[in-house]
Amino acid sequence: MSSAPASIPTAEAEARRIVEEFLEASMIPDPVKARTYMAPEVAITFTGGRKFTEPRQTAAFNASRYKWVKKKFERTDVVAGGTAEEAIVYNTGTLYGEWPDGEPFAGNRYLDRFVVRHGLIVKMDVWNDSAEILLRRAGLAKD
Repeated sequence: MSSAPASIPTAEAEARRIVEEFLEASMIPDPVKARTYMAPEVAITFTGGRKFTEPRQTAAFNASRYKWVKKKFERTDVVAGGTAEEAIVYNTGTLYGEWPDGEPFAGNRYLDRFVVRHGLIVKMDVWNDSAEILLRRAGLAKD
């Protein structure tokens, strides 16, 4: 009796795994573990055009904006045709946590776009509704 061959992950499944494990490490936050999923030359751009090169920098930025924050994943999509050489991955969902004053929040939409090359994240772009929510809380936004 022969056993079934071991399942070999597709390039798209591998890119999805890399992104989701990176995000899980980032939410702990464990910037040291998160860094293991990123290429040495990674380029990270947050909402507002803020540029970073290290997960510890993004963790510090988040610590200045939130008392704590987590992501509720809704979807992780890999663009069709992704290969081990390069795959584009989108992770979408909502943020929840507490603002620095302790007020809880949830339902803050986010979208993260990743470029994964040869098993490492080389580019990450982050968008979310936090700036709009903070403007509204400060009475500076018109609905």
